[in-house]
Amino acid sequence: MAQAEPTDKCALTSRTIQRRIHAAHESLANGESVQGNVRSIVQDSWLRSLAQLPNPELILAPLFFGESDLESYRQGHPLATIMPVIRKLLVRPSQDSGLLVAVGDENGRLLWVDGDLALKRKAEGMMFVEGADWSELAVGTSAPGTALALGQGIQIAGAEHFSSRVHPWSCTAVPLHDPDSGTVLGVVDITGDEEAVAPHTLSLVQATVAAAEAQLSVHRLKNRTTKTRKASRSLYRDSLQILGRDTGELHAGGSSVSLSARHAELLTLLALHPNGLTAEELAVMAYPEDVSVTTVRAEMLRLRRLLARHTPQLVPESRPYRLPAELVVDASQVISYLQRGAHRLALNIYRGEVLPRSEAPSIVRLRQEVSAVLREAVLSDGSPDTLLKFLQLPEAENDVGAWRDALRLLPARSPRRAVVVAHIERLEAELSA
Repeated sequence: MAQAEPTDKCALTSRTIQRRIHAAHESLANGESVQGNVRSIVQDSWLRSLAQLPNPELILAPLFFGESDLESYRQGHPLATIMPVIRKLLVRPSQDSGLLVAVGDENGRLLWVDGDLALKRKAEGMMFVEGADWSELAVGTSAPGTALALGQGIQIAGAEHFSSRVHPWSCTAVPLHDPDSGTVLGVVDITGDEEAVAPHTLSLVQATVAAAEAQLSVHRLKNRTTKTRKASRSLYRDSLQILGRDTGELHAGGSSVSLSARHAELLTLLALHPNGLTAEELAVMAYPEDVSVTTVRAEMLRLRRLLARHTPQLVPESRPYRLPAELVVDASQVISYLQRGAHRLALNIYRGEVLPRSEAPSIVRLRQEVSAVLREAVLSDGSPDTLLKFLQLPEAENDVGAWRDALRLLPARSPRRAVVVAHIERLEAELSA
């Protein structure tokens, strides 16, 4: 009989449940089924982790940053601006409470770890330290990594962690999003004893994240009003949105700028080639027909004038054309999340095909690559919820294979089977016609 999902998260730390989870963890390491012995959300994460990390006994979070590199990186990260809010609402109250507060970037790398000093020293034994990588790909199931993988708040108690070293600990984590573009900026986590997974802890972290996102919006509004672009640079990650839209949307310098289809194509190519592109290369990559470099240069001149008015820090350099600062493209984020196994997070930001009407050769290839990688990742994920979310996309409307996979994965008594069956019957009727 399947284990029911607890209504009280604290129940997860009871000795009876923890013994059951410990036994399931040993079964997992022995290649046996854990069905019904752990929460489904944990089981799914364990299976993802096992595909990358075959021995839970040997896992130790790798140190991604050295001290000097870490300081430089976090000073320039958007999260640095909202750390005062997090310190006020979470860090200060946890100083003597036996809890740690950690803030990580969008890749699960811990940038700040603060709170109870004695506990902080103890956590060093499992490499829960600033600069360490706590993504699912690096350490398996944990609140920071799994929250980022799923794109939602989560609590992981004791033996639910994939790494055996982390079994004495419990944690709650919630992703933090960019209020303008919706992209993930990082994750906020509370780690400690069973208090770290108390029912009120998740609400507390969610409220803190909401306050931090609101504070970020306020900062940006003030900077837009006063035009202090330089001061606003640390408040966000410059990003370009090209998924599910015929034109581009640039979020940078505290501004949102709408781009024509051609300008979106050119800016995408420059963002994906940080070493720069010549006019000749852009002519081949951005135009479906033969054009002269004079045409390319004229279009680049118009793009540079547009950016100079709205986002001067992104005006491309010339010879070759090259962006002076990093620009995150939402399509690249989807690929990055999929490569790390964060399928649900990739689906959360995937709004449709890359510039669906574009005929630019390199954009067409990017569109095909993102769609193909997304489909393959979702179909191999084995999660009905993930597959059903994928099937809501317009491009999956007529994907008979994906719909049949969904029917195969859904439990026999699932109320969602009727909709899937009806859709498959309609597709098969259209195909036979």
